[in-house]
Amino acid sequence: MGRTITIASGKGGVGKTTLTANLGIALSQAGFSVCLIDADVAMANLSLLLGMQSSPITLHDVLLGEASAEDAIYDGPSKINFIPSGLSLESYKRVDSERLESVVKDIADRYDFILLDAPAGIEKNVLSSISAASELLLVATPDAPSIADVLKTKIVAQRIGSKPIGVVINLVRGEKGEISSEDVMKMLELPIYGLIPYDEEVRKSFLQEKISPVIVRKPSAPASLAIQKIALKLSGKQVVFEVPKKQSFFSSIFGRLFSIFKKKKQGE
Repeated sequence: MGRTITIASGKGGVGKTTLTANLGIALSQAGFSVCLIDADVAMANLSLLLGMQSSPITLHDVLLGEASAEDAIYDGPSKINFIPSGLSLESYKRVDSERLESVVKDIADRYDFILLDAPAGIEKNVLSSISAASELLLVATPDAPSIADVLKTKIVAQRIGSKPIGVVINLVRGEKGEISSEDVMKMLELPIYGLIPYDEEVRKSFLQEKISPVIVRKPSAPASLAIQKIALKLSGKQVVFEVPKKQSFFSSIFGRLFSIFKKKKQGE
């Protein structure tokens, strides 16, 4: 059985879906068999990024019991497989997201990696997507609201038996006031799986007449190279990340607030 990993953030807008698409392609390009699942049954976007929004059978149909997982698997860029989520709000209202775990188990033996793109937040659909995989990779931007939401997501995930393996820090600009990687590791008690710089090439990938993931359109872009490093780390190879030194976040008022929040959660 391959590895099943949910990619989640808590907060929306941190690049979770973009990471899922590009990381899956990077793993495939490294020689692994990969299936991506758009587990955001309410606000599906992964199919748009992959240019596969017209797929006739989707995860909605599978969760409704109207199709098998096999029926909803499509060939995507760079030899990945992909299970899209539906764009219909009507079918979304009827889907049973708790069936997602059985869908993943049905196909787990076929792939080296199955990556699930989780919805934002911590409501029922998010918990179902986290429970469906054995591991959890968290995504955050280097700011206090994002890190706070990732901490909440980690705590909830551990309560339902998921195993958080690390955190990817995305949209790093190197600006004063960004939370340092060392402080993120201290607070989340998780290793850094990658540092992805803010890269205009990622934004440009969405502006093309035909949308294409940055790792396909511009493999030499800084973001693409950073994602390739994350793929190597997931595959078990040693990767050294250049961690910039910054003013300690834990010496700030935010650090004290997070320490209080963490103690309260541990005492529950």
